[in-house]
Amino acid sequence: MKRKGLNITKVIMNAEEMERTINRMVHEIIERVGPKKNVAIVGIRTRGVPIAERILKKIQELEKVKVASGTIDIALYRDDFFKGLASPEVGPSNLNFNVDGANIVLIDDVIYTGRTVRAAIDAVMDYGRPASIMYAALVDRGHRELPIQPDFVGKAVQTGDNEAVAVYLKEIDDEDKVVVGEK
Repeated sequence: MKRKGLNITKVIMNAEEMERTINRMVHEIIERVGPKKNVAIVGIRTRGVPIAERILKKIQELEKVKVASGTIDIALYRDDFFKGLASPEVGPSNLNFNVDGANIVLIDDVIYTGRTVRAAIDAVMDYGRPASIMYAALVDRGHRELPIQPDFVGKAVQTGDNEAVAVYLKEIDDEDKVVVGEK
């Protein structure tokens, strides 16, 4: 989410809380997908990618296994792509594993309406037919417009329509925190 024009009203996770939350999510993912074979962790660009990399690293450290990974860009899959929006910044998708039969865990920073993850599922399906797709979001802020729910949630936060949730990541923003602000 764009940080310009956001009047921060509350910090809902500091760096330590984010780390604990991601660690908990890692353990939940391991418990749920542990018995499955052919697992891949896929970050949704932009802020889902560093979160996915953190989750991947911790899973590999704890389980002593190599897990496939990738990134997916949803810019061209957005349902508002042709509605006169400014030119979207399209980045690369990188799925260097066979999607057919894979058990994929999509990772994103915030789930709001559900449209981003719907677009990510469409993008993944263009690469093949996975055995399953699960979804993890660091923050669930409600307000769904589609019948999509995350399988793994770091923190659920009630927000108003005039509010936004912004995730700051040290890999991009030089600090870790999650804030709520007024648009």
